[in-house]
Amino acid sequence: MYGTGSKKMLNMLILNILKEYSDERHRLTQQEIIRLLKENYAMDCDRRSVKNNILSLQEMGYEISMEDGYYLMERDFEDAELRLLIDAVLFSHNMTTKQAKILIEKLKKHSNRYFSAKVNHVSNLPELHHSDNTQLLYVLDAVNDAISEDRKISFCYNEYGTDFKLHPRREEPYIVNPIQMVAGNARYYLICNVDKYDNIAHFRLDKMTYVTILDEARKSPGLIEGMENGLDLPKHMAEHVYMFSGETVTVRMKTTVDMMDELVDWFGKDFHVIKTQGKEMEIMLRCNEQAMFYWALQYGQYVEVTEPESLVKQIQVTLSTVLEKYK
Repeated sequence: MYGTGSKKMLNMLILNILKEYSDERHRLTQQEIIRLLKENYAMDCDRRSVKNNILSLQEMGYEISMEDGYYLMERDFEDAELRLLIDAVLFSHNMTTKQAKILIEKLKKHSNRYFSAKVNHVSNLPELHHSDNTQLLYVLDAVNDAISEDRKISFCYNEYGTDFKLHPRREEPYIVNPIQMVAGNARYYLICNVDKYDNIAHFRLDKMTYVTILDEARKSPGLIEGMENGLDLPKHMAEHVYMFSGETVTVRMKTTVDMMDELVDWFGKDFHVIKTQGKEMEIMLRCNEQAMFYWALQYGQYVEVTEPESLVKQIQVTLSTVLEKYK
């Protein structure tokens, strides 16, 4: 691959060796660099050339320590940062197992060979739940391009059948005005407006296939209900904890101060503590009504919704039905 005598490439080859074989705990001597140049690239080199080329790399801006051996001090990513990114891919539901493995291998290349030993947990990847949608990466690109170009998109939206495979929800494609892609609940969602309606809708990107960017310009976001003043993304995400579409309502509930951590995790700090009495407290927040219905069922042991009346009645009916089943 690298012909013997390609001396003009010597500094880049030395840089490759420092990236792959060195860190603060694994410093390379000049002799080790010479040996690795010979083994990996069939490149002959002497000690003086090694030092001169490392000095040249330092002049180019690479931070290379020369104390007690050579090692590359600064990389694009710290090992802890790479670990976070790899874990995010590992536990993501948004891509297939094959796509996740390929992406993890690409991320691993941003560190050295010693880092791979720290991420052996990736061998468990096939056991985790990943998407069956092989088109997801294309979907991400296409939707992103459509948003950048202010154009509508059409797509097929799918759901799982009893055969555990994705099938189109309907024959007619959806036509929407894409607004923003967001991550929530370990999924990617598209915030958009279905073209024939005026409200905001949400679609999971891992269930979208055959995305086509249309020639027609997308509807102005200011014409969409709830977006007259633009999209307040943090507020929108806090009000749509399960990414349901529909009406946002004012909710009052009774709970305890012990629930503050859970409330902040789900709703951020955008809710009001109306009053406290000992360990009891009452709060008020704005949330999608259907999302709050499911949240209240999940935390029913610890909260009591008191308003709106429509939500209280919906919870009462559902809990009565559940109780009847388990009598």
